[in-house]
Amino acid sequence: MNQEKDLALTAHLKKQGVDNKMLMGHPAGLFVLFFTEMWERFSYYGMRALLTVFLITEIGKGGWEWTNADAMQLYAWYTGLVYLTPLVGGLIADKFTGFRKAILLGALIMTLGHAAMAFETISPTFFYIGLVFMILGNGLFKPNISSMVGNLYPDSSSKKDAGYTIFYMGINAGAFLGMLLCGYIGEKVGWHYGFGLAGVFMLFGMLQFYFGRNIFGVIGEQPKKQIVIEVDEIVEATEDEEIPAHIVRDRLVVVGVLMVASIFFFFAFEQAGGSMTVFAKNYTQRILEGNAGTIFKWIDAILTIFPILIVTWVLYGLGKKIYNEYPLTIIFTSVSFVIIWILGGWKVYREFSLEQTEVTVSWFQILNSFFIIALASSFSKMWEKVWNPSGPIKFAMGLTLVGAGFLVLSLGSSSIPQGAKEASVSMIWLILAYFFHTTGELCLSPVGLSYVSKLSPKRLAGLLFGLWFTASAIANFIAGMTGSYIDKISETYSLSTFFLIIAAIPMIAAVILIVLNPKLKKMMHGIN
Repeated sequence: MNQEKDLALTAHLKKQGVDNKMLMGHPAGLFVLFFTEMWERFSYYGMRALLTVFLITEIGKGGWEWTNADAMQLYAWYTGLVYLTPLVGGLIADKFTGFRKAILLGALIMTLGHAAMAFETISPTFFYIGLVFMILGNGLFKPNISSMVGNLYPDSSSKKDAGYTIFYMGINAGAFLGMLLCGYIGEKVGWHYGFGLAGVFMLFGMLQFYFGRNIFGVIGEQPKKQIVIEVDEIVEATEDEEIPAHIVRDRLVVVGVLMVASIFFFFAFEQAGGSMTVFAKNYTQRILEGNAGTIFKWIDAILTIFPILIVTWVLYGLGKKIYNEYPLTIIFTSVSFVIIWILGGWKVYREFSLEQTEVTVSWFQILNSFFIIALASSFSKMWEKVWNPSGPIKFAMGLTLVGAGFLVLSLGSSSIPQGAKEASVSMIWLILAYFFHTTGELCLSPVGLSYVSKLSPKRLAGLLFGLWFTASAIANFIAGMTGSYIDKISETYSLSTFFLIIAAIPMIAAVILIVLNPKLKKMMHGIN
């Protein structure tokens, strides 16, 4: 990465009292946030990967043997509330605690939530307490750590987008490792071990952030009081006032349309932890023998070790920069990585020592993070150098691709008899579905955040980002509730019909967006 000095960034860091040490051309503090978020996403996605499969697994195998419908409904409430509470968490940080205290409090509450879930064998009550703590803790954590990243850079810095890209890679690295290791240990060793492991790394993330908090100067220390107003902010406010009211109104209409479209996308996309998990558990051939098993073991070993190697290299670079000033931050993160290496090595060794390979149900969920890491830069270059259509067209592409993923699943499940409770179709159908879903996500999710930022008046940006999360909350709730009908629809019609319905809904929304595109482009008034 370009190491040349960004004078505006340097001046901004000095003004905020932020440690000016740089790593890969970015403030070292960004990487403290990188690891904090990485371990939080490890804990969240590690737990989410286990949630549905644990609920529907037979009691004899340690699960609760819930019906698919009941499991999907709990999943709906949980994921919906996880995306709704950040609205309240952001308000609490803005008005009372500041970003830092909100992040630490959220991390502590989530750690306690994981600990509670690890005691589900003693009483089911602990499991429900854990879910409530996870919801509340995420609300305090999620919006405020993202705000900390943004505050490291002035709005004029050309490195701000790149900073968020690095942070986004931390999100996906954590999600990948969490689903891989918590899912494996939960399914192969014991559910409570998987839930508890997620909490261990949430604790490490909290500790490394706490002992490195002074690297951020005054950023996030106190609630925003707007005492100091920078020149850039005055200019932005003035620009808002100069934009004619009808243009502001038109752009807000476009934002509203895109938010509604995102609900149709995430309604389908978030079947990953619900109906797609049911499909992976009950209808997918996961026992691999002979050459197929050997090939999978090597692929799985590479997928396990390579990401750990990459993030270890990032930690080594951060350690060289800040160990002398913040030794405990590096020590706690290093200890967490020693544990990760031990677990990763043990997992690979254990699998190679077994004659028969059984792919875990949760393994399929890592494919989304893997494909994002593999494809994100290609999509970025495509928008920049090859083809950069309007936001509505990108959204339509995302909706079409997520629908295509369910068309694949519909085709793959077409041989399953009506009402069948089990089957053994090839795992290639799930792999292809996750590939299409990820390409759809890359067309819609980062683009959506960008357009909310570009089309929103500055004075309403926070509110509109909050509404974006609210749209995701609605989508997650609908996704889980829709998934609860998987058995009813497959018994009345077929499993293939269920996936065909899921495919059709976002694809219809895509057609509507394409029809509306000329009008929406006009209403954006020059924003593209």
